[in-house]
Formats: sequence, C-alpha cells, structure tokens
Amino acid sequence: MRELTYVTGDATDPQADGNKIIIHCCNDIGAWGAGFVLALSRKWKEPEEKYRRKNGYVLGTVQFVMVEEDIFVGNMIGQHGVGPDEDGDPPVRYSAITEALIEVNRWAESINATVHCPKFGSDLAGGDWNVIETLLREIMSVPVTVYNFEG
Repeated sequence: MRELTYVTGDATDPQADGNKIIIHCCNDIGAWGAGFVLALSRKWKEPEEKYRRKNGYVLGTVQFVMVEEDIFVGNMIGQHGVGPDEDGDPPVRYSAITEALIEVNRWAESINATVHCPKFGSDLAGGDWNVIETLLREIMSVPVTVYNFEG
C-alpha cells in the first residue's frame, strides 16, 4: 500500500485533489437507514437511490455512484443482513470486503483516484477494524484516508 492516513473530519467531505472515491459497507438485503449512510443521504441523494434500485445484492460487489464531478461513492456490499446470524456471528463478511476492495482499487487506479472512508464494517456490521485495516493495507495501492468523525 502506498499510504494509509487517519484524520479527524467528515468522510463525506474528502480532502484531496483530483478524483476521490468514498467507500463504505452496505448490507445485502437492501436496508439503508443507519450509520454512515445517513450522512451520505443528507449530502447526496444518488447513492441511496442507486442502492435501493438494485435488483439483488451480491456480496463483494461495488456500486460506483458519481455525486460530484470528481467525487464518487462506492457502495460496497460487505455484510450479510443487518444483525447477528443464528450462530451469533456479526453480519460483516471479510471475504466480501476483500473482493469489494480489490474492485475499488482497480477502479481507483484506472481513474487516478484517492480513496476515502469512515471505519466501515466495524460498527453496525460488527467487524474488527484491525482486520479491515489489514485488508486495506494488503489490497490498496492508492492513497487511502480514514476519517474519524467528531461532532
């Protein structure tokens, strides 16, 4: 990985020049209404609209949505459902996040973009940020900025 930077700020206001991709973790059942997606929906309507129009959600895929001339949102399908399964396991699926990050990295390289994100997959999805950070470090070859929101 080239660069992983942590900053305090709002991931919906990425601080970089050029093309930017904001990534976050979505579920595979079409539920949108808690966590980081609320901030996205307050700022732009397109990511939610495109997510809700999808027919079938496949773990590991990414929807790229242009929200400004140089800003895209990547709706990564990285969690199965919205709560613990029958065995008590959290909905996060690291294999799906891995597949999605590979797709994000490929696309970011092709459009010369930086990647921006909250600590996705580690709050409502129940994942371990240390695992997700390791995936970012192993997969991403473009600069990634992780935003810690205060406010």
